[in-house]
Amino acid sequence: MKLTHTSIALLLLAALGTTAHAQSEKTREQVKAELAEAIRTGDMLATGDTGMKLNELYPQRYAKPAAQAGLTRDQVKAELAEAIRTGDTLASGESGLKLNEVFPQRYPAVALAAGKTREEVRAETAEAIRTGDMVAAGESGLKLNQLYPQHYARKLGTYTAQAPSSLPSTAANSALR
Repeated sequence: MKLTHTSIALLLLAALGTTAHAQSEKTREQVKAELAEAIRTGDMLATGDTGMKLNELYPQRYAKPAAQAGLTRDQVKAELAEAIRTGDTLASGESGLKLNEVFPQRYPAVALAAGKTREEVRAETAEAIRTGDMVAAGESGLKLNQLYPQHYARKLGTYTAQAPSSLPSTAANSALR
């Protein structure tokens, strides 16, 4: 029984290995080196249902990664001075608001980027309705032209709205325009 399970597992691994190797452009030596590095650093999933890596489950067994160089003292001081100047520091209390949010009159106004005009937004909305480039209601996350491709026929890289068969042709055409 154990021999059967082992042989089936090996056959599946061999099949997956050939498929993965065909899709990958890494050499055998590169894959072996990556595996050896993952074993050395504990960057492999532990057995069981924890979903944790070995180095997360047993951190005492593996060397900690080298700390990356941080900012210099002068850089930190400059950042702090800029945050104080712009009010980008937390206000006292439990509100969680920044000083420039509590007292906006004390700090320079933040310049906002110019948005789209009302006409541009309306044109984009009309184009999205016409092409079905809108997310459909529900939990699918698909767009209307993906759910109902028959309503939005593709011609030369653009969409052309088609009248649904359930509506009279005049009502459907006026609804899509």
